[in-house]
Amino acid sequence: MNFHALTRARTFAMTSTVLVTGFEPFDGRDLNPSWEAVVRLAETWSGPLHTARLPCVFGAAIPTLQTAIEVYAPDLVVCVGQAGGRHTITPERVAINVDDARIPDNAGNQPVDVPVVADGPAAYFTRLPVKACVAELRSAGIPATVSQSAGTFVCNHVFYGLMHLIATRYPGLRGGFVHVPYAPEQVVDGTGPSMSIDMISRGLAIMLRTSLSTPVDVLLSDGALS
Repeated sequence: MNFHALTRARTFAMTSTVLVTGFEPFDGRDLNPSWEAVVRLAETWSGPLHTARLPCVFGAAIPTLQTAIEVYAPDLVVCVGQAGGRHTITPERVAINVDDARIPDNAGNQPVDVPVVADGPAAYFTRLPVKACVAELRSAGIPATVSQSAGTFVCNHVFYGLMHLIATRYPGLRGGFVHVPYAPEQVVDGTGPSMSIDMISRGLAIMLRTSLSTPVDVLLSDGALS
């Protein structure tokens, strides 16, 4: 990217309106690092940034997200969720059209093999430059990996819902989903992977800046064998 293009990209990044969402706690836990990191991000971000806390409830999370999009009219939407057991920040590549809940959501719903959107396409690819995001995160010393699956719980439900809204109602919007590890407070015995809220927040800021300034993703080998 030449100097003038880089300057335009940086200017766009500083003036673009961003919406970042996190989730309320679920599965009996007291906090959700996705929301805690989003709150901290909002305290330090330079530029128009709005946040929304989504309910961990099938059927309610997507309307809450859509309302925020209507109210704030963002240029970029990044939805953030918790993925316990993961070691890295993982931008998601693909959203699939299925709800298949291993545990009940916060309203007691537990759908099995139900489409997120009836008659919707089987899957959507993200509109974020996920490989460029991973490269920038790693350059900053933050562990990151492209994820090929957002699961089939409420996180994937929201990811698919967002991409369907972009495809059918907001074609100029860019958006996608990223999973983050547990916070250290959630791993009380210290045996599982975790990441500090501060590092997650810094990672999200890098993802936002990269997404706003990178219209075309980079070629980077970061696939998976399974």
